[in-house]
Amino acid sequence: MKLDKLNLDGKKSSIEVLDKIFSAKINKKLVYSVLYKSNANYKGRHAKTKQQNEISGPTAKIYAQKGTGGARHASKKAPIFVGGGIAHGPKGELAYKKRKLNKSEKKLSVASLITEKNNNQNLIIFSDFNNEIKKTKEMYSIIKKFEINNSLIILDKNSKSKIEKSVRNIPNVKVTDVNHFSSFDIIKFKKVVFTESSIKELEKRYQ
Repeated sequence: MKLDKLNLDGKKSSIEVLDKIFSAKINKKLVYSVLYKSNANYKGRHAKTKQQNEISGPTAKIYAQKGTGGARHASKKAPIFVGGGIAHGPKGELAYKKRKLNKSEKKLSVASLITEKNNNQNLIIFSDFNNEIKKTKEMYSIIKKFEINNSLIILDKNSKSKIEKSVRNIPNVKVTDVNHFSSFDIIKFKKVVFTESSIKELEKRYQ
């Protein structure tokens, strides 16, 4: 299929793109599954308490088994004592299994979301950025001109080096490359912006 391609002057031309990315079947159930697994894996499990076998100190019996009139106890490491192990406490990140996310799931979810952006006219393709844009003010005027104030800009390596610094301080705009964006990024931002070369790089993954 063909999509419109814009240069910074606003002139239109066309570009041939893969149907399996830009006109894919929208699978919302799959997208939900990928987002759920991704968010679960990103969540840090940093809280950790020591269990009885992790407490340092002597294991000597604190007093005789019989004849004291008190309950039977072993060492001070038992959970009922202050400074002892914690029963059923959080066990840290390593105790939780990562949810498996297949490469095919990632690809199909990205294709579904990009297709949806295209259907809603929230997908823009630019020609590659050949000239360096140094000033934030200049880059902001481009963003305002094309109404991409809330956007994920996915660039090729060369274009990224030309504009990355000028976009850094503009809110609600994220600049990344083909290797470092996810389904969550596409959903987070209203519009998705590609360059001609970044599309070609993305298509190589789907061939």
